[in-house]
Amino acid sequence: HRMCPLGWLAVASLCLGTLWAVPAKERRKVEKPKADPTLYENLDLGNYDLTLDNYGDILDLSNYEELYDYGDLVPKIEVGTLAPRPKDPKTLPELGETTAGPPNLQPPSAAVPPAPIPGQALPCCLLCLCLGSSVYCDDAGLERIPALPPDTAFLYARFNRIGAVRAGDFSGLEKLKRIDLSSNSISWVDADAFRLLPGLQELLLPENRLRALPELPRSLVRLDASRNRIPSAGMRPEAFRDLKQLQFLHLSDNQLDFIPVSLPESLRSLHLQNNNIRTMHEDTFCDSQEQGQIRRALEDIRLDGNPINLSLFPNAFFCLPRLPTGRF
Repeated sequence: HRMCPLGWLAVASLCLGTLWAVPAKERRKVEKPKADPTLYENLDLGNYDLTLDNYGDILDLSNYEELYDYGDLVPKIEVGTLAPRPKDPKTLPELGETTAGPPNLQPPSAAVPPAPIPGQALPCCLLCLCLGSSVYCDDAGLERIPALPPDTAFLYARFNRIGAVRAGDFSGLEKLKRIDLSSNSISWVDADAFRLLPGLQELLLPENRLRALPELPRSLVRLDASRNRIPSAGMRPEAFRDLKQLQFLHLSDNQLDFIPVSLPESLRSLHLQNNNIRTMHEDTFCDSQEQGQIRRALEDIRLDGNPINLSLFPNAFFCLPRLPTGRF
């Protein structure tokens, strides 16, 4: 059956009332158009993985200046060349005008040693340690003997680079008793460097480069010139005859060909090991004309490390308290 127009009007009013009863927010949801899925069909999002390998392909920043135009935001700075340094020191600006940092302060003048006068040696006690009459210059980088105080009695200048000893190095040092120049590079000694020292008792020159033995004072008690390059030709004949107080004579590790002659009766220790001694005289230690001679002082004789056969000279040791150390 057909609905009357009045019935249609009632149905329409009921639907309109229901529509207005829905909240505005719900209506907007309903009215929002759905996105068309066909818009994304042409986009390939399957390989959109950002890794270190494809970072440079996806993001190209080499032309960033073309992408962004900063215009006048960054002011332009013109860089020119530096002005040449003025040759006249007077034209240089003051230190306070050129830098804001602290000035380079110099130490007080009292802490700075005075500059040496040209041709004059630097005072010894500025280079070495002076304690009373002893001067210690060990390992001080010396290349020559420094100017010593006049009351010096003991000098220790070991482990340096001293190459020569001159006659004037010890001039006027009458109180000098001991000189220790071990482990240097001494290859030359003037004739009067030690001979004119009246009180010198100990002269130590081991581990140097000596090729000749210097002249020695008569007051000498101990001489050590071991580990040098001294041949027998580098010693004067009877060099030790007048040294009546000599007790210790050490000449090991040199280039000696024979045992020194005319050794004083005061000698107690004679070290000649590691040389090139091949023979000896029967009168080297004992006087063959005096069968009753006894040299009680000479107790330490070392001839080991030489090519000499001591058994070939049985009559050379009859006056000694004990036999020399060596090959028999």
